[in-house]
Amino acid sequence: MDQLNGSMVSEFVLLGLSSSWETKVFLMLTFSTLYLGIIVGNLFIVILVIADSYLHSPMYFLLANLSLIDVGLSTTTVPKMISDLPKEHRVISFHSCMTQMCFMHIMGGVEMVLLIAMAFDRYTAICKPLRYLSIMSPKLCISFVIAAWVTGVVHALSQFSFVINLPFCGPNKIDSFYCDFPRTIQLACTDRDKFEFVVAANSGFMSMGAFFLLLLSYVFILVTVWKRSSGDLSKALVTLSAHITVVVLSFTPCMFLYVWPFPTSSIDKYLFIVDFAITPALNPVIYTLRNKDILVSIQRLYKRVGYDNFC
Repeated sequence: MDQLNGSMVSEFVLLGLSSSWETKVFLMLTFSTLYLGIIVGNLFIVILVIADSYLHSPMYFLLANLSLIDVGLSTTTVPKMISDLPKEHRVISFHSCMTQMCFMHIMGGVEMVLLIAMAFDRYTAICKPLRYLSIMSPKLCISFVIAAWVTGVVHALSQFSFVINLPFCGPNKIDSFYCDFPRTIQLACTDRDKFEFVVAANSGFMSMGAFFLLLLSYVFILVTVWKRSSGDLSKALVTLSAHITVVVLSFTPCMFLYVWPFPTSSIDKYLFIVDFAITPALNPVIYTLRNKDILVSIQRLYKRVGYDNFC
C-alpha cells in the first residue's frame, strides 16, 4: 500500500493526552473503567432487547443497534489509547492509522442516521400514536438500519479514497491519541487546501445537517404536543430528554472539528473523548434509568434468572 500512495512514512507518532506519569495512571484507570462500562452496559441492552419479547418494538430495535455501534465506535480508539498511555513512544502503523480512520467514520455515519431514525420513531409515537405500528413497521426499521450502514460506508470511503493516496514523506507526528482525516491530511506533502475542503464539506455538512435536522424534529414534536395538550409539555420533555442529551453529546465534538477550520490547537482531541468514551458509557444509563419498559424488563430478567437457579 505504501507503494500505491507513494508514501515514505511507515508509521505515525501519536502525541497522546499527557506526559505526567500521575495523570497517565489516572487516565488509564478512568478510561479502562469507562470502556468496561461501555462493553457491559451496551451489550446488556442488546441482550435484553433480544431476550425480552416485550421489548420487540421499533424503538428498542433501533436502540439495540445504537448500542452495538457505540461498542464499535469506542473499540476503534479507546483500547489503543489505554495501551499507549504508559508508553513513551506511541506509534501507529500507516495501515492501522488508515484502517482506524475508515472504521471510525463508518461507525460515526451509522450512528448519525440511527439517531435520526430514533427521532422519527419518537415523532411517530407522540404525534401519530394510532398509526405508530403501521408506520414503524419491521420493514421500515430494517430499511433504516440498512440506510445507516450504506450512509456510513459511503461517507467514510468518499474521504478515505483520496487520503490513502496522499504522499506522506516528512512529518509524522499527530497531536492526538487517534488518527483522523483533518490531522492526517495536515502531514501530507502536497497542497492540502482542496483535500481539507472535501473533508470539511463531507463530515462538516453531514454533522451540521444531521444535528439541525434532529433539533428541528424535537422542536416540531414539542410544538405539536403543546398544541394538543393545552401547554403541558412535561410528558414530551421526559420522553425526549434522553434523546436530546445524546444528540448534544454526540454532535458537539463533530461540529467543532469538522465545521470549523482545520485544527490549530489540541482542544479537539479532548472533546472527542466525549464521543469515544463518555457518551457511549452514558448511553445505557441515559436510556435505562428513565425508561420504565427497560427497568421492568430488567426486573423480569432478574426474576427469571432467580427462578431458574432455584429450580
